[in-house]
Amino acid sequence: MRFDILTIFPDFFASPLAHGVLKRAIATNLVEVRTHDLRDFTHDRHRTVDDRPFGGGEGMVLKPEPIYAAYQTLDIAPKPTRDTTRETVILLSAQGYPFTQTIAHELAACDRVVLLCGRYEGIDERINTLLCDRELSIGDYVLSGGELAAAVILDSVVRLLPGVLGNPDSSRNESFSPEVSQPATNTTALTKDGVPDSTHLSGGLLDYPHYTRPAEFLGLTIPEVLQNGDHLAIRKWRRQQALAKTHRNRPDLLAHAALTREDRDFLSALDRLQKPDSIEQPPSFGPSGVK
Repeated sequence: MRFDILTIFPDFFASPLAHGVLKRAIATNLVEVRTHDLRDFTHDRHRTVDDRPFGGGEGMVLKPEPIYAAYQTLDIAPKPTRDTTRETVILLSAQGYPFTQTIAHELAACDRVVLLCGRYEGIDERINTLLCDRELSIGDYVLSGGELAAAVILDSVVRLLPGVLGNPDSSRNESFSPEVSQPATNTTALTKDGVPDSTHLSGGLLDYPHYTRPAEFLGLTIPEVLQNGDHLAIRKWRRQQALAKTHRNRPDLLAHAALTREDRDFLSALDRLQKPDSIEQPPSFGPSGVK
C-alpha cells in the first residue's frame, strides 16, 4: 500500500514514520509513505503557497496551483474515472466528515491513498472540487493544519494491513470494530495462541478493560473471573464490561452496535440501577455465554 502526503511541512512526518507500527510496516515493505513539499511546486523566489481570500476576511488560503502541480506528478486517475476502492484522494480539514474505524477499514483495502494537508484558513475550494474524493476530520476541534490528522489516519489505517501487527486479532478485537459479533462456544473460546477470543468482535462497542501482572497492585486486585481459567465466563465478563464502558463513555454507539437479546437485557439493568458504581462491576445474567 502506498500513501502520498501533500504538505508544506514534510519534515513533520520524520518522527511518526520512525517509530512503532509505522516504522516496522515501512521496513518490511508492507507500506510506502512519500511526502511531497508543496513549496517545491511554486515558481517564485519566495516559494509562495498561500494568498489572501477573495471577499476579504482573516487568514490566508493555500493556493490551488502548487497543489494541482504536485497532484499531477502522482499518476493518479482523474476524479471522474477514479476507482476509489483502489486509489483515493482525501482532503483533511475541520469541515470534513468524521473519520471512524469503519473508514479506516475502507482505506486499508485501497492500494493508494493521497492525503492533502490543509493549512491556514484552508485550501482553495476548487482543489476540493477537482481532485478530492472525500473530506475528513479527526474530531470536532480545529488544528493548525492537516499534518497531525494525516499522521492519525496513517497510523489507524496501516495497523489494519495484513502482516503489520504480530497478532492479526489485535486489530480485529478492539474498540469500534465494524465486524459483527459471533456466538460464544466452547470450540471458539481460544485463539490459536491459547488466548480467549473474548470480545466476540466488538460489533461497534468500546473495548473491555485489560489487566496484566502483578495480580495485585497498590491494594487493587484483578477481577476474580480472569483468574479461574473458565474461558466462557471470561468471554461473557469481557462482553459485559465492553457494554458497560460503552454505556458510560459513548452511549451514542449503542444505537448502531450489534447487540443480542442478552446484551439488551444487561443494558436495561444498567439503566435501572442508575448508579456509577454499578458500571465497574455490572450485574451478571446467568452462567451462559453471550450469544
